[in-house]
Amino acid sequence: MDSVSARDILKNYLLEKNLRPTRERFLLLDEILKMNGHFDADQVYANLSKKKLKASRATVYNTLDLLVNCGLISRYRFGENHSRYEKAFGRPRHDHMICLECGDILEFLTPKLEAIQNEVCRDKDFHPHNSTLQIFGICSRCSSRKKS
Repeated sequence: MDSVSARDILKNYLLEKNLRPTRERFLLLDEILKMNGHFDADQVYANLSKKKLKASRATVYNTLDLLVNCGLISRYRFGENHSRYEKAFGRPRHDHMICLECGDILEFLTPKLEAIQNEVCRDKDFHPHNSTLQIFGICSRCSSRKKS
């Protein structure tokens, strides 16, 4: 992950929107770029607190919104009452399967879906910004436990 490029994207976004490029915003970006998988605001806040880095909960939530808006992270609602995030910068578009039993999130990418999406958008003269497919069901591990 090239954090210099991500920092440039954030810096340019903040300048474009007349927002201050605060130390805390860049600190949060750097921490998020080190994270793997899906995370929520509480996990980001806890990581900062563990490292004795200062940022309020409000700063975490506001910065997550900024990072979504400038395309560095993606926000999802996986059938939960709160948002989950993941890095978007430097990652290919992908979709998710969410287990309703254990909550595991499985990522997948299939060229067939990508081709269908491109065809539908082309046929409708639609210019997509981004997309995600979420499939809710039961994973193989939970299915096998139910059969036992």
